[in-house]
Amino acid sequence: MLTGVRGLSSSSGPRVCIVGGGPAGFYTAQQLLKARQNTAVDIYERLPVPFGLVRFGVAPDHPEVKNVINTFTQTGQHERCSFHGNVNVGKDVTIDELRQAYHAVVLSYGAEGNRSMGIPGEGLPGVFSAKDFVGWYNGLPSNKELHPDLSFETAVILGQGNVALDVARILLAPVEMLKETDITQNALEALAGSKVRRVLIVGRRGPLQIACTIKELREMVNLPNTRADMLPADFEGIAEALKDLPRPRKRLTELMMKAVKEGGDDKAEKCWGFRFFRSPVEVLAGADGKRATGIRLALNKLEGSGESARAEVTGQLEDVDCGLIISSIGYKSIPIDPAVPFDPRRAIVPNEMGRVQDTAGLYCSGWVKRGPTGVIATTMNDSFDTARVLIQDMEAGKLDLSVNKPGAQAITALLIGQYLAEIQLFENLESEGAKKSKSPLKLSK
Repeated sequence: MLTGVRGLSSSSGPRVCIVGGGPAGFYTAQQLLKARQNTAVDIYERLPVPFGLVRFGVAPDHPEVKNVINTFTQTGQHERCSFHGNVNVGKDVTIDELRQAYHAVVLSYGAEGNRSMGIPGEGLPGVFSAKDFVGWYNGLPSNKELHPDLSFETAVILGQGNVALDVARILLAPVEMLKETDITQNALEALAGSKVRRVLIVGRRGPLQIACTIKELREMVNLPNTRADMLPADFEGIAEALKDLPRPRKRLTELMMKAVKEGGDDKAEKCWGFRFFRSPVEVLAGADGKRATGIRLALNKLEGSGESARAEVTGQLEDVDCGLIISSIGYKSIPIDPAVPFDPRRAIVPNEMGRVQDTAGLYCSGWVKRGPTGVIATTMNDSFDTARVLIQDMEAGKLDLSVNKPGAQAITALLIGQYLAEIQLFENLESEGAKKSKSPLKLSK
């Protein structure tokens, strides 16, 4: 873990606090340290360790994506940068307290929430969010006790983005392949005993609107001992539309159609497939009502074309038997502190170019700024933009740098004070309990 000691220096330069130790936080810090030579940056993270979704959200068989951790480590080890883990901003320390201690505060805490499906039965055992399921096999502390039941033959994943395909691939990958990754031991053991042989990846629109990229699709097509199980009817009219598609979308669609045509090895023990034009309407429980045993899907038709096409229900329903349902319909940011403006509809902190609305000295970057979209490179560019805006405000005199701010010294003192107060409270309660246990019993007459 990166140390926080360097944050206690007595530098009189600008002090910036970043809330969130994931990609957005570290990219923002990197740009701030590079652009202004006297700026000190402190990064506060809710988890004990840094790097956020790069550590806990990237598939274990994608080590090349995690290489960016090397860059983040260099940033964290910079003499003017400090990482403070296990600090829950909004609970352990407020945003107002941070603003008093720093010249500027940048919110980069990502999207910790899950988008709800909003359908009956989604709270039943056997239903998981993709965020939690990914956290389980990647070792996120809060998901360690997830214990998904993998004793059923069919799993349904709702959503057709890259995370959905990551989950499908991990469910169907040979254990020998997974042993070569950094997947957690408990997840590896659970997957070794898995009875899942069929994974359906469901989307409300059609093949031309699918959200995954060709890399993830190619990995599914090439997965050993599996075959593609598609519905040819879902691809009617697609061949005619190919010539008008942008090149990336065209290549992706051609690969899907190749998978439909070839199917794969008939001797394969496992299969996967996209199911298009379908929306979940209800998770179905077993006879005892205690867990999920299926899902009811509404069949859709498309209104319009291309990326803007809308899914409209037809009135037809389809039931699919399955014992594992994983919702991969997206993450969402959540409010962190009453002092911070928040747009509940868009689930972002309202901002203009990273400047938080009507709150001088408060900025945001990454998913909490724009929503949970794009890849790591998107977050890098977005975070660099926020850092540049912050530097511009410093140089334009929009931030008062004439006052020497205490930075981590004040926050560390505050946290230590809280910790000591909690210890004292615990000791007092323990003492009261001891006194009561020693008092003589009063017998009623």
